[in-house]
Amino acid sequence: MNTNDPKLHPESWDKYWHGTGAAGAYSSGGASHPGLLVFWSDFLQSLAGRFAPPRLLDIATGNGAVVENALHLLKSDGPVVTCVDMSESAISNVKARFPGVTGVVADAKSVPLDDKSFDIVTSQFGVEYAGLEATAEAARLVATGGALGMLMHIKNGSIHKECEDSLAAIAATRAADFVALATDLFKNGFAAVRGANRAGYDKAGTNLAPAVAAVEKVMDEYGDDVAGGTIARLYNDVARIHSSLPNYDPDEVLEWLATMDTELFAYGERMTSMIDAAGDKASCEQVYAQLLKSGLEVVTADELLVGDETLPLAWAIIAKRTQ
Repeated sequence: MNTNDPKLHPESWDKYWHGTGAAGAYSSGGASHPGLLVFWSDFLQSLAGRFAPPRLLDIATGNGAVVENALHLLKSDGPVVTCVDMSESAISNVKARFPGVTGVVADAKSVPLDDKSFDIVTSQFGVEYAGLEATAEAARLVATGGALGMLMHIKNGSIHKECEDSLAAIAATRAADFVALATDLFKNGFAAVRGANRAGYDKAGTNLAPAVAAVEKVMDEYGDDVAGGTIARLYNDVARIHSSLPNYDPDEVLEWLATMDTELFAYGERMTSMIDAAGDKASCEQVYAQLLKSGLEVVTADELLVGDETLPLAWAIIAKRTQ
């Protein structure tokens, strides 16, 4: 957790959310881990029936993982939900999934909404990217009698390790030039289908073989689910298309490969940001102090441990405003 205002990469985040949408968001960074769902279930259910209707703000909403839980758990209260994210693509995705939600494109350090205007303020793996200013901003928005719930990346936790594995797997895949070599194979393959000499196609296949082996090694080492399954999907789709090349449109295939290359790059940028944002005990204590300074009473500020797992998932923060 870089509390010294880390450099964010809005363009990379926007590319990430544009490329992956809802599916990618749930398969990276542990967003759908049962332990996180339990945290939000407990937090939101503790607030059920207290506000009529509850005004809820989700900061750095991503694809709306918290919003989905809130709409389900507080549905009888008819929550009025607002989402904030620096990525226009993230906000577009969330509004498409949840048409009744209001979306605001803004930096977590400067949210253009009124003081104390929300009964419930939430953030899952978001506020820590923007430093202590964002923590103060989240606190500012909590209404009297309201509550703040945050999950933040924790250094050396299980999700932190998952992000490191994803980043390493992406780096190895990109270092092997798998996408570029597959692109060359398909270009020459489509040319051969149209009657060109096969020499270029055969050479491209020979050149791709070491990259195929490298990607297979990545999947053997890290598993097919690494990087949200992006690498395995790329590998399998290349093999499937290659097996019946005449049945595919060349322009569509080459455009798809270019998109996958962009998605891999954006995914790597996101993993780097998540790793950099992870905080230790000292940084969690800074967040605690900032919340107190902002007039909130801190109820919980501790590691989130689940079952028999030895590595924590996140820092869990719950605070409330009594006046």
